[in-house]
Amino acid sequence: MSGGPSAPKAASTRLVQALVLLALFGLLFAATRLVPELESQAGTIGAVGFLLLTGTLASELVDIIGLPHLTGYLLAGIVAGPYVLRLMNHHTVSQLTTVNGLALALIAMEGGAELKIDGLRKSFRSLAWATLLQSLIVPVVMTGVFIACKPMIPFLGALSTSAMIGVGLLWGVLAMTRSPSATLGILAQTRATGPVASSTLTFVMTSDLVVVVLMAAALMISRPLIEPSSTFSLRDLETLGHEVLGSVALGTTLGLVLAAYIRLVGKQLILVFLALGFGLSEMLGYLRFDALLTFMVAGFVVQNLSKQGPRFLKAIGEMGSVVYVVFFATAGADLDVPLLQALWPVALILCGSRAVVTWGIGRLASRLADDPPVMRRWGWSGLISQAGLALGISSVVARAFPSFGPGFRALAIATVAVNEMVGPVLFKLALDRSGETSHAPRPSISTLEAAHEMVEAAHARAHPHPHPHTEALPAEEKPT
Repeated sequence: MSGGPSAPKAASTRLVQALVLLALFGLLFAATRLVPELESQAGTIGAVGFLLLTGTLASELVDIIGLPHLTGYLLAGIVAGPYVLRLMNHHTVSQLTTVNGLALALIAMEGGAELKIDGLRKSFRSLAWATLLQSLIVPVVMTGVFIACKPMIPFLGALSTSAMIGVGLLWGVLAMTRSPSATLGILAQTRATGPVASSTLTFVMTSDLVVVVLMAAALMISRPLIEPSSTFSLRDLETLGHEVLGSVALGTTLGLVLAAYIRLVGKQLILVFLALGFGLSEMLGYLRFDALLTFMVAGFVVQNLSKQGPRFLKAIGEMGSVVYVVFFATAGADLDVPLLQALWPVALILCGSRAVVTWGIGRLASRLADDPPVMRRWGWSGLISQAGLALGISSVVARAFPSFGPGFRALAIATVAVNEMVGPVLFKLALDRSGETSHAPRPSISTLEAAHEMVEAAHARAHPHPHPHTEALPAEEKPT
C-alpha cells in the first residue's frame, strides 16, 4: 500500500474501520452498564450480529500488521466475552456455541472436498512419512513431557505412577490433534497455492482419522492403568470398529445423496447444510458415530465420485462466510481468560514442547520423503494450531475419568488457546515466506469469497476446459 494514490485512501479506510470498531464496543459497553438487563435481553441474534460485525472489522485491522483474519475474529470475541468487557454473559456464549455443529460440518465437508484423489496419489510418499512419524513420535514425547510437568499440574498430585502414565498417554494423543478450521481459514484468506498449502491441508484432514482411532485405543490402554479395578475388554475394539467403519459408511452414503441432490435439484443448499449441521450432527452423536469423519468422507465422495464438486464448494463458501466468523469469535468469547492466567506456565511448556517436536519431525519426514526445499523448511508450520477436535477429546476424557477429568480439560483449553492464537500466525507467515500467497487486491472483505476463488483456480488447473466460474481467473500455473 505504499506509494501511489491508493495509499491515503487505504489508510483512511482503515482509520474509519478502527473508529467504527471502537464505537461499537463503546456503545454496547455503555448500554450494558447503564441498562444491565440489556445484557440478557439482547439475545443470541443480537450477539451473532455484533460478533459478525466486530469480528470482520477486527480481521481487517489485524491484516495491516500481517496477522491472519482468524486472529481478529478471536480477539473480537475475547474482548466482548464475559471475562473482559462482559458485553455478553455466559448464557449467551453458551447459546452461541450451538453454531459449532454447523461450522464443523461445513469445515469437514469443505476439507473432504479439497482432498482430490490425484493430489493424494502425487503426495502419497510425503503424506505417509509425515503421518507415520507424527503418529509415533509426538504421543511418546508429549507423554514424557506431561509426566515431567507433574509438579506444576495440581490435579496430578494424588495419582500413582501407573495412573500418571495412563493420563500422560491420553495427553500425548491429544497433542496430535490439528485444526482443520484454522488451516482452511488461512488458505481461504491468502488464496495460497503450492506444496506447503496443499500438503498441509491433506495432512491435517487425513490425520483426524488417525487421531480418532488412536484416541479410542489410548482410552482402552489407559483405563486399566488409571483404574486398577478395570480390565481390558474386546468390546472396546468393537466400539472402535463401529465408530470408524460406521462413520465411513454413513459419510459415503451422505456424499452420494448430496451429489444426486445437487445434480437433480441444486436449490436451497443452505437449508440442506442447516439440516446437516444442526440435525444430523446431533443424531450422529447419539448413534456414537464421529461427525467430523462422516462429513469429511461425504465431501470427499462429492468431489471425487461425482462432477458436483465445484458447485458443492461454492455453496459451502457462500454460507461459511458468515458461519466461520461467528464460530471463531464465539471461540474467543468462550475462552476462560482467568484459567489461562492460572495455567499459563505449564501451558506454555506443553505448547512449546509440542511445537519443537512437530518442527523436528516435520523436517525429518520431509527429508525422508525427499520433499522440495520449501517443504523441508516450512512444511511443519501448519501443524501447530489446535481447536475443536482437541476440545472434543478433552471432554471425552473428562466424562470418562471424573476424578481428574475437569482439570485435564481445563489444561487442554489453556493449551488450545495458546496454539490457536500462535498457529494461524505462524502458518500465514510460512505461506508468505514460501511465496505461495496471492497479494492481489480483493474487492470484498469476505474471507470465503477468497476461498471460493482458490477452489475454482484449483479446479481450473485440474480441468483445463472452460468453466463459467473460472474464466476471470489468472492463467498462469502455480507450483502444486
